[in-house]
Amino acid sequence: MSLDSAPVLEAKNISVEFGGLKAVEDVSFEIPDRSVVSLIGPNGAGKTTFFNVLTGLYKPTSGFVIYNGEDITGVVPHVIAAKGVARTFQNIRLFPALSVVENVMVGAQRENNPIAPGQPALRARALSALKFVGMAENAEVIVQNLPYGHQRLVEIARALAGHPKFLLLDEPAAGLNQTEKLELVALLKRLRGHGLTIFLIEHDIGLIEQVSDRITVLNFGKQIAEGEPDYVLHHPDVITAYLGDSSHGAA
Repeated sequence: MSLDSAPVLEAKNISVEFGGLKAVEDVSFEIPDRSVVSLIGPNGAGKTTFFNVLTGLYKPTSGFVIYNGEDITGVVPHVIAAKGVARTFQNIRLFPALSVVENVMVGAQRENNPIAPGQPALRARALSALKFVGMAENAEVIVQNLPYGHQRLVEIARALAGHPKFLLLDEPAAGLNQTEKLELVALLKRLRGHGLTIFLIEHDIGLIEQVSDRITVLNFGKQIAEGEPDYVLHHPDVITAYLGDSSHGAA
């Protein structure tokens, strides 16, 4: 991790409007190289909308997205993916009738993935990603037959199969039990240790505290706090956003 290095991603004054409704309003921050940065906030705060801007699904009404020094504002998703950006989704988007390894091979087929051409190389890369997340023994299982927590891991493996440099995870702990959450924490730390920069949306504050170098908080589309975990999670505006009354103490 290098919080003093040039940022992998810069969001500059990002706003998103849908028919006059401001889903995101003037949000700016940086994501340092090889760091874990978390985006938190109540439901409806604009978090997934912001993710969709960074990955090209939405074009911002105003503002800019800079990735490794390049303006990628409004660039289409497959081109952004080819630059080494991968993501998961809040609602799992796997192909339920395909096997685990077939699902992950789909993620390996991104443009500019530094692997040899051909199905054997794709399969080898998919199996490598599955091994990293602890799912290699389930490679031939049909995805819809897996428990929910394991499907989450398959989705992460699919993202990893594309050799990303920047990984966005939208609520990766949703639906996981406590044991699975502990395993996810360990996985996120290993991913950062292998040089990935990670940006995640998450509601589990305990998990956030364990893995985050920095936290940004949105509420009603506006950025209300940004900084190191201890500062942010004790910020009165953050406590009020989550609990409705700053007299309740730390979030």
